[in-house]
Amino acid sequence: MAQTIALSLVSHTNVGKTTLARTLLGRDVGEVRDEPHVTQSADMHEMVETSAGDRLVLWDTPGFGDSVRLAKRLAQSHNPLGWFLAQVWDRYRDRAFWASQQAARNVRDHADVVLYLVNASEHPQDAGYVDPEMRVLEWVGKPVVVLLNQLGRPRPADAEQADLQRWRVHLGQVRCVHAVLAFDAFARCWVQEAVLFDALAQVVAMDKRDAFSALSAQWLRRRRAIFDASLGLLCARLARAALDREPVTEGGWTDRLRGLGIALGLRREAGDSPRQLAMRALAERLDTDIRASSDRMIALHGLGGHASAEILTRLAKHYALRERLSEGKAAALGGMVSGALAGLKADLASGGLTFGAGLLVGGVLGALGTAGLARAYNLVRGAEATTVAWTDAVLDELAVSALLGYLAVAHYGRGRGDWAASEYPAHWQDTVAAAFAQRQEAFRHAWSLRADADTFGAIEPALREALAAAAGDVLQRLYPDARIDYGLAAEAAD
Repeated sequence: MAQTIALSLVSHTNVGKTTLARTLLGRDVGEVRDEPHVTQSADMHEMVETSAGDRLVLWDTPGFGDSVRLAKRLAQSHNPLGWFLAQVWDRYRDRAFWASQQAARNVRDHADVVLYLVNASEHPQDAGYVDPEMRVLEWVGKPVVVLLNQLGRPRPADAEQADLQRWRVHLGQVRCVHAVLAFDAFARCWVQEAVLFDALAQVVAMDKRDAFSALSAQWLRRRRAIFDASLGLLCARLARAALDREPVTEGGWTDRLRGLGIALGLRREAGDSPRQLAMRALAERLDTDIRASSDRMIALHGLGGHASAEILTRLAKHYALRERLSEGKAAALGGMVSGALAGLKADLASGGLTFGAGLLVGGVLGALGTAGLARAYNLVRGAEATTVAWTDAVLDELAVSALLGYLAVAHYGRGRGDWAASEYPAHWQDTVAAAFAQRQEAFRHAWSLRADADTFGAIEPALREALAAAAGDVLQRLYPDARIDYGLAAEAAD
């Protein structure tokens, strides 16, 4: 027989229930305003349904109002909850009591588990409404999982644990509370939902646990599908960048002499030189691709809005130049610059790379030498024309930036509205850098494939494996309590 399992989302008024409901459901429900008693009725929303007909639903309820006065009234009654629910409160003249009645009635009549939100920015001792509301929930007698909302930007695990510990200590004697978790409506990740579902599995009634297990697995498969699809977008973007080339238009002797002066550091390269034009074209294609794939990833996560429409403000140093040298030019200039390597800095009028992350790029202008060296260079490189391409150093930075971009989107709660770029938390950058460093050889191998086969099919699978492993490592480091085998994401993506 199909089962329906109901979660009732309750809290003091104006703590963020509807905002959290929107984030959890991935769609706009209810009304959100910064004032008390915005939610006027208890509304049910389906979260997930299995092929067997089992359903998991979420109730968004009116917020508790004057809970201190309410608890005092209940304490004076022989049958507190029965007396309270038997009253008919005036919705307009005694709105606080009416809202509290609706929330308590919903929990009594429908809830299998109560999700109780608290404002984590408050100290437990200062949140005077929590204790009386806990007494009301104890009278109802349903299991409660407390969620710390309004935590602010994602923080390192130890900082978050300090907030959790304060609330766990404060609620430790409340019999109906079975778990206290961090779950912010504005900055939660799907991995935290897995932690929440693990906690719920421990308190759902025994006769509904098989159904809940199936529902939980279905919910997680949906989230993992988004994770896999996001990695697919990022891998394809990186593969295109690795394989991209832009030819440098051959100029006359004036251009060649100007190029020699630049190589020797005797003059700066003009913004409209053939090399600069080629680099600008390469950079603009990269920026367009980053914004387009980021928009698709934002949409995958059920969000509105777009990645920054501004192109890169700066692409500084390091691009690769594959230059076809004429043997005559090499012979004529060989005595002056034989064996010399010259760095070339490209300052482009562009904007900040996606999500506000900067990009440093680097490269080397190839060696100029004798005619024999020129022949060997052209033969080994197989260059039919001078082209510019991204170096391995650039591609490494793009891979790191791609992982940071994924984290930014995956943590963007729907309650915040349309997507908007913001700065990364500092610990994300350290975590991503550490995970990337452990797999740098795998990325190096992927980049090396472009030398042998300039085809998307050769490099994309290698990138998929490396990026999936790095992303799983990052999420495991950020959320060590989540029991997820991230390796399955890499296998599912193959």
